[in-house]
Amino acid sequence: MKVLCIGHSSWDMTVPVDEYPTENAKYRFNEKYASGGGPASNAAYLLGKWGIDTVIATNVGSDDFGTKIKKEFQDVKVNTDYIETSYEKDTSFSFIMVNKKNGFRTVFNVATEYPPLKKYNYDFTPDIILTDGHDYGASQNAITKFPNAITILDAGRVTQELLELCKYIKYIVCSKGFAETVTGLKFDFTKPQSLVNIYNKLQNKYPNSTIVVTLEEHGALYQAGNQIKIMPGLKCTAVDTTGAGDIFHGAFTYGVANGFDMEKIIMLANIAGGLSVQKMGSRLSIPTLSEVLDYYARKMGGSVTPNPTAQVQTPAQPQASQVEPAPNNQPTPNATVDQNQGQNPVNPQ
Repeated sequence: MKVLCIGHSSWDMTVPVDEYPTENAKYRFNEKYASGGGPASNAAYLLGKWGIDTVIATNVGSDDFGTKIKKEFQDVKVNTDYIETSYEKDTSFSFIMVNKKNGFRTVFNVATEYPPLKKYNYDFTPDIILTDGHDYGASQNAITKFPNAITILDAGRVTQELLELCKYIKYIVCSKGFAETVTGLKFDFTKPQSLVNIYNKLQNKYPNSTIVVTLEEHGALYQAGNQIKIMPGLKCTAVDTTGAGDIFHGAFTYGVANGFDMEKIIMLANIAGGLSVQKMGSRLSIPTLSEVLDYYARKMGGSVTPNPTAQVQTPAQPQASQVEPAPNNQPTPNATVDQNQGQNPVNPQ
C-alpha cells in the first residue's frame, strides 16, 4: 500500500510561555522545540514512522530549514524524491507560543507565499492520495492522473480552491470551523439535532464523499452504517494542541490503508491525536504505532493487527437522521487523564 501526500511544509519553532506576551516588552525563553511541520507533511511523517510506504510531494527553500525537513523524512523512510527546492523562496517558518496553563497555542506563520509544485510526473502509482489542499494544481493533477486511488482531504480551512477540490474527494476529513463555515450553521453540543443538521448539510453538498468532522475536545463526528455518531476523544490534560489535527489525519489515513472499518479508523485517529497533545511540539509529539495500539488494547480489551496489504474498503453513503453514541468502551472526552471510558458523546464533559 503506497500513500502519496501532497501539501505544505514548514519549520516550526515552539516555545512554552507562562502567559501571552504584552506589547513593547522583552522576554527570555529557555525552552524550545523545533521540527518540521505542515498538515500533509506531519501526516506523511506519521505514516512513515508507522511503517507505511509513503511519498511526500512538497516545496521547501534552499536553506537550513529545508535541509532539516528532508532529513526528518528520510529518518522515517518517507520517500523525498518529490520534494522540490525553491531557490527564490525560503522555507515557510512558524513561531508557535504555547500557553502552559491550558495548552492553547498561538501560531505566527512567516511566508510571503507557498510556491506550487512544478513536477507532476510520478514514477509510481499511489493507492491513496492525501492532500491538505495548499497546492490545488498538484492535488487536482494527481487525482486526475490516478483515478483509482483513494483520496483523502485534510480540510482545515475554507478557500474557493479547497471547496472545488472537495467535489473529487472520497474522504473529506474537515475541521469544526470548516463545517460551520460551509454550512452556515453552528454546533450546539447540548442539542444533538444541530450536529445532525450540519452533517446532513455537508453530506448533501458532497454526496459522493464520506464526511468526518473533527470536533476538537469533543472528538469526531462521522457515519457508520446508517447512523451518524460522535466518537469521544481521550480524557487528557493538553500540554500542546499543535499538530493534533494533522496527526489525526495521518492516523486516519493509516486506518484506511489497512482496510479497517470506520469506527476503528476514527478510534485510532482519536487515540493518536489525544496522545499527541500530552507532549510539546507538533511532529515531536507524534506517538509510535505501538503506543497507539497498546492504548487501544488496554481500553478496548482487544488488539488491532496492522495489514498494509489490505484492500481499501469504500463505505456506503450515510442515510442517518439522528446522532447515536459510538460503541461502548470508547475513549472519553478531554478533561484529565482517566482510565474510565465514556458512554455519553452527546453531552461531553
